[in-house]
Amino acid sequence: MGHSSLDPAFDDLRPWNEGRVVGAKRALKPQQVWAIRFWLDQHRRLRDRALFDFAIDSKLRGCDVVKVWIGDIMAGGRIRDRAIVVQQKSKRPVQFEIVEPARQSLLSWFERRGGTLNDFVFPSRNDYMDHMSTRQYGRLVREWVTGIGLQAEEYGTHSLRRTKASIIYKATRNLRAVQILPGHAKIESTVRYPGVDVEDALELSERMDI
Repeated sequence: MGHSSLDPAFDDLRPWNEGRVVGAKRALKPQQVWAIRFWLDQHRRLRDRALFDFAIDSKLRGCDVVKVWIGDIMAGGRIRDRAIVVQQKSKRPVQFEIVEPARQSLLSWFERRGGTLNDFVFPSRNDYMDHMSTRQYGRLVREWVTGIGLQAEEYGTHSLRRTKASIIYKATRNLRAVQILPGHAKIESTVRYPGVDVEDALELSERMDI
């Protein structure tokens, strides 16, 4: 049951988001990406290193990352240079690259994991024939970021989706490329994606001498 705004108890109610960080999760910076890789290698977390590298390269949403099949990214005993996945949310295919660090960590994981082309890349810990849950993926991301001293509240699975696109935009200022890579249908989503409206405005303002 709810409270009336005139009830005495209403003054004691706390907003659900009080003390929480809400809004878009931060993208990782290049040095943070390598710090997480070093932390995962140091703790011999082979699956997590493959998952992290794949998530960064694919720029997929968490719900798509966990449902990728081995056959989606592997052919002829090698990891594909490029792969295509149909996104669950938009039902549209998106193409992405898999660069050398990710190919190496995925191959190492497959050597340990085994499986066929019809198996999930990242199986569930409860049912090996099922895929990892997005909740488990989220918990892993929180472990990784806190492992290198970052605030867990500021990062999530979407941070990994945003990371490479954000780095590419800062290097090239090419919004169209950033729109294509994560499979955005509307440029409005892309403008918000790498923090263009905030960071670019501040940089322009800082260079303006009046």
